[in-house]
Amino acid sequence: MALPTAFSGHYDVVAAAKTPVKGSSRLSGPGRIRGSLRAVGRALHFPVTGTARGIRKATHAHGAGESGLGKLIELHGVNGAGDVMVTVALASTVFFSVPTDEARGRVALYLAITMAPFTLLAPVIGPLLDRIPHGRRAAMAGAMLARALLAIVLSGAVVTGGIELYPAALGVLVSSKAYGVVRSAVVPRLLPPGFSLVKANSRVTLGGLLATGIAAPIGIGLQQIGPRWPLYGAFVLFVAGTILSFTLPPKVDSAKGEDTALLAADEQHLHGPHRRPVKRPGLRTVGPAVTHALAANASIRCLTGFLIFFLAFLLREHPVSGQTAAVSLGIVGVSAGAGNALGTAVGAWLRSRAPEIIIVTVVACVLGVAIMASVFFSAAMVACLAAMAGFAQALAKLSLDALIQRDVPELVRTSAFARSETLLQMAWVLGGAIGIALPLNGTVGLAVGAAIIGTGWLTTVRGLIDSARRGGATRPRVA
Repeated sequence: MALPTAFSGHYDVVAAAKTPVKGSSRLSGPGRIRGSLRAVGRALHFPVTGTARGIRKATHAHGAGESGLGKLIELHGVNGAGDVMVTVALASTVFFSVPTDEARGRVALYLAITMAPFTLLAPVIGPLLDRIPHGRRAAMAGAMLARALLAIVLSGAVVTGGIELYPAALGVLVSSKAYGVVRSAVVPRLLPPGFSLVKANSRVTLGGLLATGIAAPIGIGLQQIGPRWPLYGAFVLFVAGTILSFTLPPKVDSAKGEDTALLAADEQHLHGPHRRPVKRPGLRTVGPAVTHALAANASIRCLTGFLIFFLAFLLREHPVSGQTAAVSLGIVGVSAGAGNALGTAVGAWLRSRAPEIIIVTVVACVLGVAIMASVFFSAAMVACLAAMAGFAQALAKLSLDALIQRDVPELVRTSAFARSETLLQMAWVLGGAIGIALPLNGTVGLAVGAAIIGTGWLTTVRGLIDSARRGGATRPRVA
């Protein structure tokens, strides 16, 4: 029996409503659950992927992604994060688990045993990189892998208190310094069009500082689980760094069009086979402005190494009033890190304006603060000196980069960076040795620190000011 027209139309509408239509927003029970789970997954995943995309966008901006500089910034961030994980793990072990005199003796002994080879080999690291320029990615990966393996060794030593803790800890330090030497030589090969060395190094340094700031509280949190956990985190980071090192572009290992630089101010100061006249004098000299700036930077780096070791033991015995030794060291460390970040930011803003004057000024400021800290020794003055030293190290190094870009021919610029960074690392080692050897007297120690920076300032101020007046007229030329 046929339904009336009105009823049949109503039936068709109801039937159509019950029939699933492809693309309809209405889902069945299981489909609705799956959709909800996907939405929750996206919500949980977004902070990670969103942050990663934001970091990648920042590091690869202004052509840094195409040139490969962005990957180096990310690699340096991993390097800084791994180093701070190791620092957090060892902070309560190396300095606070044994009596001060015993700790100083152990650190001094292993500094001598571990760093002495580095100091002896440092003069040949630069020339070695010049002769084997095609292994710089492998060298950076090797420095990362060495620290990954040493982190595993340390993870057992921090629990058992074994004697292997000290050589492993200082081995991490040496590997970190070796990475720094190679990284300094790599930056000039990854400059985007229109980028200065100052801007590139500022971006790399800021990337490392930001990663350190993020990793430090994570490392402290892992330390609450157990002393091994920050080292496990460091292992993961350094393994990631090993892999990232090989993702740098192949031109990092290319030495096409480059030559060797000697850190001599002029031909009259050359030695050995280079005493003979050469067809291209620009290949055999970096210019007086660069050598004076390098000497000033070496004095700052020597002071930095001195303060790290001297204050580590001084604040253990005489912590900030009302604070533990660990908190006292943390205050000084944060002050130095904040100063370094500020110096990097100011250097990026100033770019390459009057680098000689900038170096003379910041070294004079450090000298003044060091003298005041030795005369009016207090916790506040120590923190102020640490901040000023960090600020001066960052700003003076960027000014040195500007001078190298201005005065050193391009075909020897990479070599000059490798050799200058090696010299700065040697100065850091020397400062650390002095810091360990001194008695734990704040006034005497900071007076020695003032003498270190004062010597560097007095021996370089005249040459730098003369260079600034001439406006770099003495820069070497390539025939």
